Amino acid sequence: MERKALLEIFEFKGLLSEAIIYKRGEWIEKEGVISNFIYFIESGSLKIYLQNKDTEQIIRFGYKNDLVVALDSFLSNQKSEFNIQAIKLTKIRKIQKSAFFKLIYSEEKYLKIWIGILENLVQQQMEREKDLLVDLPIERYNRVLSRSQRLFQEIPHKYIANYLRMTPETLSRLKKS
Repeated sequence: MERKALLEIFEFKGLLSEAIIYKRGEWIEKEGVISNFIYFIESGSLKIYLQNKDTEQIIRFGYKNDLVVALDSFLSNQKSEFNIQAIKLTKIRKIQKSAFFKLIYSEEKYLKIWIGILENLVQQQMEREKDLLVDLPIERYNRVLSRSQRLFQEIPHKYIANYLRMTPETLSRLKKS
C-alpha cells in the first residue's frame, strides 16, 4: 500500500521523469557512483547485484510497479557497491533524490509512508538473510517460491539460480521434482 500511495504522490507532484527505455543488459546504475535517483519500473525487470572479481552475485530483483534504488549510496551519499541492470527491455521513470527528500519531509504523512516502505524492505532483507543461511538448495528454493511466485514467472532461470546460490542445472532438477 505504501509504495502505491507514494507513487500517486510522485505523479501528482510532477516528480517522475519522462519514461526511459533500457535494453537488456544496459546498466541503470553501476558500482562506484553515488546514487541520486529512485527508479520506478513501469515495465520489464532489473537485477541488483554485487560484482566480486569475475562473479556477480544477485541480491534483489525489481519488477513492474517496483521502486528500486542503490540504497547503500542513496542513504549514505557514498559510492555504491551495487550494480542495477536491465534483465529485459525495461521502462523506468526516475525521481531526483533532492526532490524526493524535499517531498518526504514536507508532511508527516509522506514521512510515514517512507518509513513504512523502509520497514517493509528491512523485513524482506531479513527473509533474504535467512534464505542464505539455509544449507539445502531445496529448502532455499521452497522458501523463495513460497514468498515470491512472481520471481519464477518473470525472471529467467539463470538469474534465479544465481540468486539462490545454485547452478542452473540444480534449479532445473528442483523445479522438476
